[in-house]
Amino acid sequence: MIFKIIDRYITRYFVHSFFVCYFSLTCIYIVFDFFTNLDEFVRAADDGGGLAQLFVLYYGPQTLAFLDRVLGLLVLTAAMFTVAWLQRQQEMTALLAAGVSRTRATLPVIVGAVCFIAFGVVNREIILPRMIHLLSRSNTDLLGEKARTIQARYDNSTDILLRGQAAYRKDQRIAQPNFLLPPNLDQYGGQLIAENAYYVPPAQDHPGGYLMDKMIRPKNLHEKPSLFWKGQPVILTPHDHPWLKPDQCFVVSDIDFEQLTGGRVWREHSSTATLIRGLHNPSLDLGADVRVRVHGRIVQPLRDLNLLFLGLPLVVRREQRNVFVALGLGILVVSLFTAVMLTCEYLGSIYLVSPALAAWLPFFIFVPLAVAQMDWLWE
Repeated sequence: MIFKIIDRYITRYFVHSFFVCYFSLTCIYIVFDFFTNLDEFVRAADDGGGLAQLFVLYYGPQTLAFLDRVLGLLVLTAAMFTVAWLQRQQEMTALLAAGVSRTRATLPVIVGAVCFIAFGVVNREIILPRMIHLLSRSNTDLLGEKARTIQARYDNSTDILLRGQAAYRKDQRIAQPNFLLPPNLDQYGGQLIAENAYYVPPAQDHPGGYLMDKMIRPKNLHEKPSLFWKGQPVILTPHDHPWLKPDQCFVVSDIDFEQLTGGRVWREHSSTATLIRGLHNPSLDLGADVRVRVHGRIVQPLRDLNLLFLGLPLVVRREQRNVFVALGLGILVVSLFTAVMLTCEYLGSIYLVSPALAAWLPFFIFVPLAVAQMDWLWE
């Protein structure tokens, strides 16, 4: 019974420390970002809804994305705060005098850390991917009405070069699209040019792709049959598809709007399963950075645990009682760990090492160091 009381007490303090750290950092981020971009929020609120609603829709997903980025730091900081506070209040000494080992005293902290790391996996793989359309918002373009540059990308399944003047997130529109056609699809001309192209997801009567509206070139496309490649329809025309207007055509593509224009957001916040499907998507040609990220997603929970066992012994073994010194030690450990991790990921993204090795190498480097410090577990 006494152990249950002690466990609840330590767990409560650990959870309290975690949320204090998280809300403190989040509030600093929100206040700085909001007042820096206050004019854009006021303008967007006047054009598309109330300020409070806009604030929640933007910063709600952003705070969860922020949590994903700093989870390892928060878990380590909360754990070090908790142990340092127990030692500062002489509570650790009392527990040791009562015959409770350091391992048993810190067990609630470790269990709580594992729970938060598990929530981080759920947040990363389930919650954030469902909010990717909200996370793609910019604090300078809250309504998605401003033009975004679009980088030309080949659809490797059809060899069509997808390009245009600008992209608009609000209606998933490409302004002045100019799709370059390969020789096997240029019977009506080498380019498809229109005023706008809209991404249309797959439906029962058509595959996914881009609806080109108000065609400029080629002329009289509604009089010509659709074009096929390897037995599959690629360019659908009104001649064969009544759901298209006379001045429209449809270009089949497995590259959706977020993959075409999302860039960093799509790579960071898609689920691991989505990233793996992207690697197997013949239309996409994803680089080594995505492969590194896939391996990194798998090893991330282990990295967070590794970080915890690197930093926690610095407080437990030295009986550190100053919470600010504990914070400094935690930041130092996280900075070193992050520097090594980013260096390895960079080497993997430029093919100097394999993507798998780039993701796992920091774990292999720091696990022996963590094990060497954990003699306190057997005290």
